[in-house]
Amino acid sequence: MNQIHTVKFKNFDEAADSILQMMAGILEINTLFIAKNDQQVNEIVKVINKDQQLLKAGEQLPFKDTYCKVSVDHGNELLLIPDITQDEKTKGLAVTQNLGSGSFVGVPIYFENGKNYGTICGLDTKPFDLTEEQMELLETMSSLLSYVLELDGAQKQIDNLSVPIVPITQGVAVLPVIGSINEIRVGRIIELTLNRSQELELEHLIIDLSGIIEVDDLVIGSLLKIVNLLSLLGVHAILTGIRPETALQANQSQIDITKFDVETNLERALMKLGFYLEKK
Repeated sequence: MNQIHTVKFKNFDEAADSILQMMAGILEINTLFIAKNDQQVNEIVKVINKDQQLLKAGEQLPFKDTYCKVSVDHGNELLLIPDITQDEKTKGLAVTQNLGSGSFVGVPIYFENGKNYGTICGLDTKPFDLTEEQMELLETMSSLLSYVLELDGAQKQIDNLSVPIVPITQGVAVLPVIGSINEIRVGRIIELTLNRSQELELEHLIIDLSGIIEVDDLVIGSLLKIVNLLSLLGVHAILTGIRPETALQANQSQIDITKFDVETNLERALMKLGFYLEKK
């Protein structure tokens, strides 16, 4: 009985890697790559070279001097240039002079709003041709990457909502941790907390735990990790909203909660930092 293997992608990067690997096994093209651009600079984000190393990941060129711009200018459809030295759109480019000969194929990748992300392309110093099925494959992969881009963007929005760091004033913010905590969410909370703390140049972060539904060793261990990592960044963390069951779980996990800077609630934490609520 044949087994069906389901491939799951965590993000756009994983999807791009998998797609290029699959295409490299099907298309007899030396270099397959995915590039992104901001209309000024074109950057190679993913690349597979077979015999010749024509490109490297991270390479950048002015967008106007690239085959990717030629592909984007061509529109939504696939562009196949059998001879880059003879085609009017490519023969004058410096990259063509460097390569000396070859073929190029490219398809733009778009966001849902129609804005161009970049391109998925093939390049070789030897001439190549593609069948109708192979061209359809490239177009399908472009559409798939466009779809993954949207999913990636939607997931990031969800992550930001689930880890809502709220700035109070310069250098001070609050992170209310709400709902259930699992291993995947813990990783995202840690990653986003560290990134946002650096972006906001925080000195103090108040982490409010009153909205956590369940408390276990994972939650307690994660809090310890977040506080320690923030400390390495020079950010002072204050924990608030610790409920009795959280304290009991910490005790069972042999974690000394007194090592944390803890306050009963958000108001007391803000007062510790020199803020006072004034009722008018």
